[in-house]
Amino acid sequence: MTILKKAASGISGLDEITGGGLPAGRPTLVCGGPGTGKTMIGISFLVHGAEVDNEPGVVVSFDETPSDLEVNSASLGLDLSGLRQRDQIVIDHVDIDRQATVETGDFDLEGLFIRIGHAVDRIGAKRVFLDSIDTLFAGLPNEQVLRSELKRLFEWLKKRGLSTVITAERGRETLTRHGIEEYVSDCVIALDLRVVDEMATRRLRVVKYRGSAHGGNEYPFLIDTTGVAVLPVTSVGLAHAVSNERISSGLPGLDEMLDRRGFYKGSSILLGGGPGSGKTSIGAQFLASAARRGEHCMLFAFEESEPQLVRNVGSIGIQLQPLIDAKRLHIRAMRPSFQGLESHLANILRDIQTARPTVVVVDPLSALQASGTIGQSQMMVLRLIDSLKSSGITTMFLSTQGDEDATDLNISSLMDTWIVLKNMRQRQELERRIYIAKSRGMAHSADVRQLTIGADGVAVSKRKEAP
Repeated sequence: MTILKKAASGISGLDEITGGGLPAGRPTLVCGGPGTGKTMIGISFLVHGAEVDNEPGVVVSFDETPSDLEVNSASLGLDLSGLRQRDQIVIDHVDIDRQATVETGDFDLEGLFIRIGHAVDRIGAKRVFLDSIDTLFAGLPNEQVLRSELKRLFEWLKKRGLSTVITAERGRETLTRHGIEEYVSDCVIALDLRVVDEMATRRLRVVKYRGSAHGGNEYPFLIDTTGVAVLPVTSVGLAHAVSNERISSGLPGLDEMLDRRGFYKGSSILLGGGPGSGKTSIGAQFLASAARRGEHCMLFAFEESEPQLVRNVGSIGIQLQPLIDAKRLHIRAMRPSFQGLESHLANILRDIQTARPTVVVVDPLSALQASGTIGQSQMMVLRLIDSLKSSGITTMFLSTQGDEDATDLNISSLMDTWIVLKNMRQRQELERRIYIAKSRGMAHSADVRQLTIGADGVAVSKRKEAP
């Protein structure tokens, strides 16, 4: 049985969605509106082939000059200039004057075939990037000739065995302006840039892929100084590995309530409570304890800056700065309203992929409601929880909780362990209480114990032995 060969794109997440990459030796169409990232996906595909897979490439640009492409690519960490100097990539700019282009009865692309063929033969190219095909056919209104030449172009590329990415602008009612390219391409990827409530999110969808299974959902993707990254967060399933290993909460009294051994490693922990109940303090103690044991830790803070957080928990004896300096703890502070939910999720998961922590604290999870509706926030949180759990990361989510049975995002059912904090008035004094609402797979205490926060840190009272 012949199996379709694939050419890795080198784009994080895209190869996962497509089951290994784009079709080798066949054309792939990438379509979308202005600013959606079409050119960067094509350049990333070529650069990865040249640098990693020993597959030289040819860029044929109908819009941008070689110098513009090199500068724009360098801003994303793609060394197009260096590869061109080493003859691993050839850039050919085809300047087309739309007004000077006239339709004739014998119009064809023979000249383009010769130019591409010469560049391919010169460096032994295996990959080709055509950007953008709309410009090439801008002055050709005859649809019959257009269809014939497009089909001939795609067949010529396939006959040469070239793994090709072709970009095209999105049409009004079709994927492309001409509505033809998607039918003759073996793989079609649609890009979209949406602005909802003044927040922009880029999304990618594999519309079709002949001869291969592929993810069919929309996936958020990022373009930044490290390149392009697609995060297939909607493909996560319930296939998490489990561990019998335990990890301390950093509070001996709380560990005692958790079968005397703390949380399961890789589990999801919800710490719910009202304002001032001690959620951030417990989260900081958990991180500090884990980092001192040699765990690689990460904190996502949505309400306080890093300096403010370090100062505040330092006042109760939790010293985070030495752990940050030793690179055992990374803090990412961001406003939840700065981005849309999908972009937030994409950035969080990308930070985790880069830093590779084993312990994570999200403070507070409920702040993400500022970036979308409750339904959207719940879906985003579900994806985040599943992604962290599937990676075996022990995660503590801090969340505002108004009563004993509900948190702001109603996510308690998704958690392995749910810890509740309460502020209570006793004899004109404020007393904090802590108890465990649930903890799957382990015996746990039903006690409601006292929680104290002072200059010496956070402490949970020990169980009083019967006289």
